Amino acid sequence: MYNEREDQTAPTENSADYTENTVTEAQGEESAETAESANKKEKKQSRALRKINEYRLKKEEDAAFNDVIFSEPISGVPAEKPQPLKRGNIDVWFFIWAMILIFFGAVMSYSASAVYAQNEYDSSTYFLVRYIAFSAVAIVATVPFVLFARPWFWRVFGAASYVICIPLLIWVIVAGDTGGGAQRWIDLGFMTIQPSEIAKMAVVMVLALYLSKYEKQVTSRHKFGGNFKHGFFVPMILIGLLCALIIIQPHLSGTIIVGMIGLIVMYLGGTRTKWLLIFLGIIGVAGIIFLFVFGYSAERVQIWLNIEKMDPLGDAWQTLQGLYAIGSGGFFGVGLGGSRQKFGYVSQPQNDFIFTIICEELGFVGAFFVILLFGLLVWRGIKIGQRAPDKFCALTVWGLTFKIALQTAMNIAVVTNSMPNTGISLPFFSSGGTSLMLQIFEVGIILSISRFSAQKQ
Repeated sequence: MYNEREDQTAPTENSADYTENTVTEAQGEESAETAESANKKEKKQSRALRKINEYRLKKEEDAAFNDVIFSEPISGVPAEKPQPLKRGNIDVWFFIWAMILIFFGAVMSYSASAVYAQNEYDSSTYFLVRYIAFSAVAIVATVPFVLFARPWFWRVFGAASYVICIPLLIWVIVAGDTGGGAQRWIDLGFMTIQPSEIAKMAVVMVLALYLSKYEKQVTSRHKFGGNFKHGFFVPMILIGLLCALIIIQPHLSGTIIVGMIGLIVMYLGGTRTKWLLIFLGIIGVAGIIFLFVFGYSAERVQIWLNIEKMDPLGDAWQTLQGLYAIGSGGFFGVGLGGSRQKFGYVSQPQNDFIFTIICEELGFVGAFFVILLFGLLVWRGIKIGQRAPDKFCALTVWGLTFKIALQTAMNIAVVTNSMPNTGISLPFFSSGGTSLMLQIFEVGIILSISRFSAQKQ
């Protein structure tokens, strides 16, 4: 009996051990499954987080590279992330040529205007004082931008200048001051401003901003969704709006310069040449019709084509007197301050026809020196643009540089009767507060960008 009870007890104990082992094994298997499930879940979460982080990083990098306003990438430097631009020194040679032109402009402004200023304002230094005052204010106002402005600031400034320019041009049409048969100025009381001068700068910077923002579309092979729309149609809208408001004043020379500078920036920005050639053909035909049919422009074309047949005491007076001044200068000129044509023969010699007085007083040598200075300034501007940190900066520098070149070439062409008289001022020489101050400020923009250019020190 005892053995039977012992035998009966033994299986019971073994059964408990078996049950306990079974439960332990089940718990182990469950723990293993839970751990495996947790590992899988953790792996999934880590993969998701990794993908989210990769996506976020990619978006940040894309935003940094593609944000045309606030990005500051350095072109040609392979890097996972855009490198911050380092501010260096200004382009010394561009600064030197610009300062020589400003100083020389002040000297010639006094020499050419002294007689006229004495007769009109009872002060031979009237225009010299204005020149020094405007240039001093412009230089002082420009220096902080050269010292502290970064490329992203000029992107914002370019967009803002275009937006502000539109209402100013409308203001001129509605309530501007009239002079010389045109309504081109806004009287601020202490000075007058000419919004068309602002438009010349604004069109360069807004086109540089747009063409750099849509660079891929501008150079794409898609016509209507790419190179035609973004490379030609939209830029022409931006240019055309300014030109339409300027021509209404009427201001033909301002319209020509804004349009030509706009086309140059478009070409440099990658616009297909065929679209530009087609447009130039159309606008050329329309321009010829306009010049020969409408008003004062037709008269100026007739004077240009038939100068020898025109009344020398009438419509041809200004052009002929300018040519007489150029011819009488000879090789070395009659001497600084010795011009005879500024004694009432060349009308307002301190303005559009100041180059004729330079030729008369300083001769061929002086004229060549002026052209050489402009050539050196333009050459240096091109070099700065080639080394600019991004496309916006390059297009801005080139556009402002070629604006100076185009306006200089057109002024010299006008006073030498190589093209009709359209009233174009000579940069840094002709009197005019708005134009002089903006030209100095544009020099400041170029110098500011030159500090971030990859130049050899």
